[in-house]
Amino acid sequence: MPNDERILETIPTGTLGLIPTESCMELGKKVDAYLTGWRENREHQHKDEFAFKDYYKDSYIIKPYTPRFGSGEAKCIIKQSVRGYDIYIMVDVTNYSLTYSLCGHENHMSPDDHFSDLKRVIAAIGGKARRITVILPFLYESRQHRRTARESLDCPLALQELVSMGVDNIITFDAHDPRVVNAIPLSGFENVMPSYQFIKGILKNVDDLTIDADHLMIISPDEGATNRAIYMANVLGVDMGMFYKRRDYSKIVDGRNPIVAHEFLGSNVKGKDVLIIDDMISSGESMIDTAKELKKREANRIFLVSTFGLFTNGLKAFDEAYESGLIYRVVTTNLIYQTPELLSREYYISCDMSKYIAYIIDTLNHDASISDLLNPYDRIQRYVKKYMAKQENH
Repeated sequence: MPNDERILETIPTGTLGLIPTESCMELGKKVDAYLTGWRENREHQHKDEFAFKDYYKDSYIIKPYTPRFGSGEAKCIIKQSVRGYDIYIMVDVTNYSLTYSLCGHENHMSPDDHFSDLKRVIAAIGGKARRITVILPFLYESRQHRRTARESLDCPLALQELVSMGVDNIITFDAHDPRVVNAIPLSGFENVMPSYQFIKGILKNVDDLTIDADHLMIISPDEGATNRAIYMANVLGVDMGMFYKRRDYSKIVDGRNPIVAHEFLGSNVKGKDVLIIDDMISSGESMIDTAKELKKREANRIFLVSTFGLFTNGLKAFDEAYESGLIYRVVTTNLIYQTPELLSREYYISCDMSKYIAYIIDTLNHDASISDLLNPYDRIQRYVKKYMAKQENH
């Protein structure tokens, strides 16, 4: 493990405890497997000292129990002492696959239910942990981060609530708008980007990509995703283009102004493979519309790349788009719940984030800097170089 040398210069902040809620248990187990494997094989001169008590464990997972009453109300129970622990709580607020009984009816858990369970875990810890870090892969209410009318500001309120309950650090991935950190300016907030995992996932599954400005282009589907696209294009040394949505502000349909047209800004996409990059695929309507516009401009293969694949309207539109040759691959991470149907699709590429999360937890537990982990530039360059060398040899 490349991190070892730096990590072993410091002692752990406290005994490591990983608390994945039921919503995030699958990802939590993968993270735990990396942590136990690394620490089991880690040799250092201080391992028998008191500061390293409980450093090696078969598992760092502390399972929370959240039983519910017939009314749907719940509580959290932690069945072991966490005094002095360095706790990492993992919660997937988008996992709708979990259900509970509400007055005899089956109810699917909503983001609000998951966020309430997170607060119950923090309350059950009761201030006894040395430090609490919350890992919210999908930032709760992240699309309600700013006020444009007389409306609630849910995401800033949620962040402030967590901090007021004693949370020291909040780690999230590809926040819809990272400026929401302004709500908690004196607390730890890390917005982690999965750029390296995207590149790795695509290059592992597609062996004939040519990575240069003549054959590849990065596209932002709207103005909000521009920064992601600019970063990826600059790192890969290719061109970037963007669409902006021209809306009809005289009407409101389903709570928003309808899109009149998608206008394109950028160089010629004819014959080029294209990566459309955004933070989330919700219904997928915007991504598929962008793909249609690019096909009109004679783009070659189209990859839809997104950190979070919510697929709120199901997969039918993506199946049809794939069968008609409109899209080539859909790429998302395993940071949130993935349905068995999605995992079975031949056009789908899943990017595993568990190793990255384990690196972050392991480094933070030793109170070491994670700055180099947050900047994947060198790792991307090395991986692309290796990929291109492999192509040349073939």
